[in-house]
Amino acid sequence: MEEIGKRRRHHQHHFVLVHGVCHGAWCWYRVATLLSSAGHRVTALDMAACGASPARAEEVASFEEYSRPLLDTVAALPPGEQVVLVGHSFGGQSLALAMERCPDSVAVAVFASAAMPALGKPMAFVLQEFSQETGPDFYMDCKYGASTNPQSQYPVETLLLGPEYLAKRLYQLSPPEDLTLAMAMVRPSQWFADDVVLKGNVLTAQGYGAVKRVCVVAEDDASWSADFQRRMASWNPGAEVRGLQGADHMFMLSKPRELSELLVEIADRYCRQAHTQT
Repeated sequence: MEEIGKRRRHHQHHFVLVHGVCHGAWCWYRVATLLSSAGHRVTALDMAACGASPARAEEVASFEEYSRPLLDTVAALPPGEQVVLVGHSFGGQSLALAMERCPDSVAVAVFASAAMPALGKPMAFVLQEFSQETGPDFYMDCKYGASTNPQSQYPVETLLLGPEYLAKRLYQLSPPEDLTLAMAMVRPSQWFADDVVLKGNVLTAQGYGAVKRVCVVAEDDASWSADFQRRMASWNPGAEVRGLQGADHMFMLSKPRELSELLVEIADRYCRQAHTQT
């Protein structure tokens, strides 16, 4: 913690942290503590029907509604203020939409073992490509559900991550107490497979493409591999790629100090560049 604050004591940043599927703001508690204790501002968000959100997954009508907490947070920033967006796993899709809508409000976007869409392709392309790398038993004991929502234009399909999947695919290098926490806290989430935003060509060079981005690779991720994470980065020319050894998919829990230090290093560099350019 001391090291994080020592390096750039005069540069305080605003980090906005976005969780992945079935998770919530709670999964950032270690990183949020390290960053805030070093003097940085931290906003860890629950997407709709996640974490402490009162909504249920089947009540969320669209991916845009799911991402609304992030979109509203970035849109509400005062003119001239920029944040460091950090997205994990499926949260990278929400990051991309916020970058598209408010590119001038984002100093840099960090995709931490996160879905990193390709400019010029639908955001759904990421999961379509990933599905080709997984076998029929990949999702182990995860549970799928189906229902209908009158506000939605398509059937609602939900996913709940199972205990075995959590233990072997996501948390295999994380502290056991964090796996226990996850088993108690994960909630069903939608994939939004047929969503018009995810299936449409909504990402533009002037929006999403105009924001600096960094891909942080969890080198020992047992869900999507380090190679696939780098492949996503290759779809984004100019993206910086950094790696964290010994990190599982949940590297905010398996490597919280290392990730926090890297986030501050990235913020220092890109925020300084943004100030120089303006």
